[in-house]
Order: sequence, then structure tokens, then C-alpha cells
Amino acid sequence: MELLEKIKQNAKQQNKRIVLPEGTEERTLKAANIAIGEKLAEIILIGSPETIKELAQKWELENINKALIIDPINHSKKAQYVDLMVELRKAKGLTKSNASKLIEDPLYLSTLMIKSGDADGEVAGARNATGDVLRPAFQFVKTLPGISVVSGAFIMIMKDKSFGNEGIMVFADCAVHPNPTDRELAEIAIATGKTTRAIVGIEPRIAMLSFSTKGSASHEMVDKVVSATKIAREMDPSLKIDGELQADAAIIESIGLSKAPGSEIAGKANVLVFPDLQSGNIAYKLVQRLAGAEAIGPILQGMAAPINDLSRGCSVSDIVNLIAITVNQAAGINK
Repeated sequence: MELLEKIKQNAKQQNKRIVLPEGTEERTLKAANIAIGEKLAEIILIGSPETIKELAQKWELENINKALIIDPINHSKKAQYVDLMVELRKAKGLTKSNASKLIEDPLYLSTLMIKSGDADGEVAGARNATGDVLRPAFQFVKTLPGISVVSGAFIMIMKDKSFGNEGIMVFADCAVHPNPTDRELAEIAIATGKTTRAIVGIEPRIAMLSFSTKGSASHEMVDKVVSATKIAREMDPSLKIDGELQADAAIIESIGLSKAPGSEIAGKANVLVFPDLQSGNIAYKLVQRLAGAEAIGPILQGMAAPINDLSRGCSVSDIVNLIAITVNQAAGINK
């Protein structure tokens, strides 16, 4: 069974509620119709109920009547969410008047539903910019306990099955944080381990990458990776992690044995954590283009609840897949 099919099959067992704030956007509605039909999640659509019903009829989306449709202007929990917003952001000067306006924005309403326990995750971005999707998430949902940084992981599916777990690897951070500190890099490793377990369904073997292997070079950039590896081990002693490792020592068994004898990760890594965004973003794109790998993501990680951002050029199938991934994240968030 292919990975995406496994992700979908697992999503069907979770009974999670995924909110789609762009409820009147065509691809989003069509994806919601498929997700409901495949029983991937309980779908919550935000938008004018009349408009959504008209569009569903126009595009012959027969499953949309099974979604929970929330009117952002007029719904029963509006006052409750406004009070929660003010309570959470009163130190930042948020007034009830301003909160009453913000809660009518579907992106803010979605995050307050998650914060209140009325939804388990969110998928947005088909119509809205990344900053607009993430701003309310950072303000109200925030990050997991012990994690201060949000990062972006890609699941890489290789044609060569000798790498990772039968050709499946996870790369991070390839999308969000330009230059993490050692502590932040450790947190990215921890979060990527959670992503690997929750979505890929495998035990992570994490390589903290550098241009040095076990002291072969001396530089402050190497020191950061060494320190991050130590911090990650202290944060989660059960985690299988090693560094600093060069990329070839991390993924090629013979080179790993030569450069890092005794390492349980060298030559066997299925998760690669890059020292900065430049290297991570360059690496995943090169592997995608030169090796013909399939890149699934970015999957945002580190949030207290899964909130995932789509490309505005996304397809209907991209949205369906991200709904299934978000369900898996929600199911594994506290594991």
C-alpha cells in the first residue's frame, strides 16, 4: 500500500474534526466533498450557508450537506469565542470591540474553534497568504509545550528504496525558520520525530546534518549542530538521534560505518534535520528534481494543534491529501 493510501486509511479510523475556513472556495469545497465521501474526517466549512449550498448544487457536490457549516457573521458561539480571544490577548491590548470584528474573519474563527476544542485541525491557504493563515494560529493556538518554534517538514518518497524506510524519508526544516539556534534546532528535531511517527508511521532515526562528521571539522556552525543534538537527547532521551553527521555518513551504510563507527543512526537515517533553512530547502528541491522523488509537504509542525497551509496553486487532490495528513497529526499530537 502506498504511503498516501496508508495515511488515508489511518485517517478514517480517527474521527477527527477538520475545519476549512475557505468554505466558498471552489477547490476547497470539492476537496471537502471527497473527504466526506471517503470518510477521512468530519468536515467543518466556514462561510455563508446559503452560498455554500448554492455552490454545492452548482458543482453537484452531494456530500456537502453532511458538513457542519458555520456562518462567520452569525453563529451561536460567537460571544463565547470573543470572550476567549480577549482573555488570551488582553495583555496585548485586544479589546472586545476589536475581537468582535476579528472573530468574523474565518481564519480567526477557525483557530478559536480549535482553541475551544470544537475542531481538531485546520487546512487553509488555497485563497489566503501564508502569513494570514499562520498569524491567528501563532496568537491563539501557539506551540506545543516545550516547543517554541514552528517548522516545515517534507515527506520524501524516493524511487531508490534503499534509502530511509523503503525509500521514505522526512526532511526538516525546509519551509519556515531561516536560521534556528541550537535550542530551536533541537526542537525541530523533536517535532520532526513526532511528525514521522504520526504521519509516516515509522520510528524516526534522526541525523543532525552538518558539513562535519564527529569532529572532522571545527567551526561555530558545527558547534551549533553538536549542541542541538545534545539538547534534543536531553529533551527526549528515548529519541534515536545522532550528530553531527555529513549527509553521506547519515544515509550510506558503508560511509556511516567508516566515518561514525558505533553510531546507531549513521548510514541508517530516515529523518534528516538540516542546520538552517537554506540547506534544507535546497536539499529537498534537488532531491525532488534530480532524483525524481515525490515531496509531500510542507507539513507544519510544532503547533499545539495541526494548522496546515496550502499553496495558492494547490489542486483538489492536494487539499484532500492535506486533510488526511492533518487528521493523522491531530491523532498523534500528544503521543
